[in-house]
Formats: sequence, structure tokens, C-alpha cells
Amino acid sequence: MKSKRIALVLAFVAVAAVIAALIYGYARLSREQAADAQGDAPIVAPSKVEREGGGGTGVQLDLPTQKLIGLETTNLAAATLPPEVRGYGRVLDPAPLAGLVGDLASARVAWAASSKEFQRVTALFHQGENASAKTLEAAEAAMQRDQVALHLAETRLVSEWGGGVVGEPDLPAFVQSLAARQSALVRLELPAGETAPATPAGARLVPPGNGALIEARFLGRATTTDPQVQGEGFLFLVTNAPAALTPGLALTGFLRLPGEPAHGVIVPEDAVVRSEERAWIYVQTDATKFVRREIALTRPAATGWFVTNGVAPAERVVVTGAQTLLSEERKAQIKVGD
Repeated sequence: MKSKRIALVLAFVAVAAVIAALIYGYARLSREQAADAQGDAPIVAPSKVEREGGGGTGVQLDLPTQKLIGLETTNLAAATLPPEVRGYGRVLDPAPLAGLVGDLASARVAWAASSKEFQRVTALFHQGENASAKTLEAAEAAMQRDQVALHLAETRLVSEWGGGVVGEPDLPAFVQSLAARQSALVRLELPAGETAPATPAGARLVPPGNGALIEARFLGRATTTDPQVQGEGFLFLVTNAPAALTPGLALTGFLRLPGEPAHGVIVPEDAVVRSEERAWIYVQTDATKFVRREIALTRPAATGWFVTNGVAPAERVVVTGAQTLLSEERKAQIKVGD
């Protein structure tokens, strides 16, 4: 009987131990699961990005952080630009023009020589000296032939290059400057269907890459139509052109037109950040707040871009650190675990 009681006690103790172990294991497992769940939860950090009422985005950045990243701002300068229309074209090869100018010079020399010979023979004939009527007729025919050749050379030059080019004061020197790349001829075409409402006063040329804008003088309308573009063509002259303006180089140009200028600001190139195939700037609205605004990069300027809306003169924009502000926005949009 006594041995049965001992066996029951031992059995009870064993069962109690098993139950205690199960309770301990369950409690530990629960704590581990809770810890894992807490570890998997997103880490919520105080955001520095705020949505503006007008749809823009504002970034708060305290002064020590601004100093740490080297953030710099500048005031936007007011500016005006005359009316312009965009065109596309290329630097022309001066060789065809040089050939026609050479033909014209040769025709002039030949006509001058035959004219002088005709005058000499005419004088001898009327003085009764050694000059027959047949000789006189031959001299006159040679002079007339050379005169016709001169007229054809002049007509061809005007028809292919226009009066603006032919009207240069010293045409041979003009061609020589083109050949030596001291100047360059540029042809700009308007897109098909577009027309210039007035005669251009000049143009601003945008070379490939990040080269500075180049001022060009208007010479005249092109006398032919580009078979591919099918738009209006205009000829311009660039003096003291850099050697990079080689024949065949493609250019974008802005044809300057008469009329009231547009008013805007010059946005520095360093202030522009590009994202989502659009251009943005950060405007400082107070000591620690910077608002991102979209701008249109349609009219380049000497030091950046001419912008007519979205910003105003004297507003401050970020010129160093704008990319860092954009990165701060992007970080705020990223969720831990994505």
C-alpha cells in the first residue's frame, strides 16, 4: 500500500514537471514571437518631408544639417528675353559657296579683259589703223559672251545663297574667313508647318553639350527648302566662331523676333535637379524649409535657364545641395521591408 502511494506521488510530480515545462516553453515561445513581430515592424523615423497645399513637397532641414551638407542658396535675378522661335539646323560647308564665288571672280576678270580688248580694237578701227571690221566683231562677241557668263555666275550665286550672302561688302574675304573657321555659316529650319511672324533680327545658337550660347547675325532667308524638314530656312553668320563649329555640326537655335520682351528670371543650371523626366528646383521659403517646384527648361540662358512662371525675382533657390534634398524626399517615400 505504501509503495502504491509513493508511485502515485512520483507520477504526480512527473506530470507536474511536464506541465511546468510546457508552460515555460509556451511562455518563452510567446516572448520570442512577440520580439520577432516587433523586429519586423517598420522603423518609423521622424520625417523631414511635408506635403504642401498646392501639391508641392517641402523639406525641413535645420541649420546644423544645412551647414553639414554645404547647402547654399542664391537670389533669382530678374531678366527679359525678346520673342523667340525655336529652330534646328547645322553648320554649312563653305566649299560650294567658295566655288561659286571663285566662278564669279573668274567671270569678272574675263569680262573686264574682253571689255578692255573691245575698247582697244574699237579705237584702232575708228583711227583707221590695223583693225579690221572682222576683228572688231570678234572682240565685241568675246566681250558679250563674257558678259553673259558673268551674269549667269551672279544669278547662280544669288539663287543658291540669297542676297544676304551676296551682299557682303568683300565677298572673297568673307569666304576666306569661312574657310579659315574664323566665322561660320549656319542654316536654321523651322519645323514643318511653322512660320516666323517677322524677319528674325538674329539668333542664339545652342551647340551640343554644355557649351556657351553663341550669338549669330541674320543674313537672310534660305533660297531652297530642305527636303527632309520642309520648313522655312534662315541663314545666320557666327563671327569669331570657335573651331568646334565644323561643317555638318547639328545645332539648335532660337530665332530672335521683334516685339515685346518676355519677363522672367534666370535659374542657374546648378539649381536644377532632374527626376521622373522633369526638371525641379528647391525654393527656400524660410530659414529651414525648402519647397520643390517644377520648371520648364525651354529657353536656355547664358548661365542657366530663362523661366517665366513658377518662380519670381528675388526668391532664393538652392544651388548646392539640391540633389541631397531630393534624396531626402526619396528616403521618406521608402518603406522598410520594400
